[in-house]
Amino acid sequence: MKAFMKEFKEFIARGSVMDMAVGIIIGGAFTAIVTSLVNDIIMPLVSIITGGFDFTQLNVTLGTGDKAATLNYGAFITAIINFLIIAFVIFSIIKAINKLAKKKEEEPDPTTKECPYCKSEIPIEATKCPHCTSEVPLEEKEEAAETVQA
Repeated sequence: MKAFMKEFKEFIARGSVMDMAVGIIIGGAFTAIVTSLVNDIIMPLVSIITGGFDFTQLNVTLGTGDKAATLNYGAFITAIINFLIIAFVIFSIIKAINKLAKKKEEEPDPTTKECPYCKSEIPIEATKCPHCTSEVPLEEKEEAAETVQA
């Protein structure tokens, strides 16, 4: 039992377990936000589109009497609609976050270029290759910048 508890403590102390715990807590809070968005904003709009029809009331009574079982297929349809809306909202949010993250990862301007003669990598401002000593023509961008400065 002592070895089991030691192994359990090591498992809990790992960083990935803590990251997972934080993710679950944030996910729970995010679920509340998305559920509110769906129930309080989107579903009323869907209700307007469907003429105020409430799917949750759709059912089939199995048997007779007050305590007859019911097959509540309307609640199932509502759950499917909620799932699709929530999935779309989460997809949209993640797509926006990925787009913002991609903007941050833009490549900086190059600082080197390739010598057209020996194919060595040289500084972008170089006019003579230090490897083969050939005259290196300026890039089009550099030529345009020098023309503006002159």
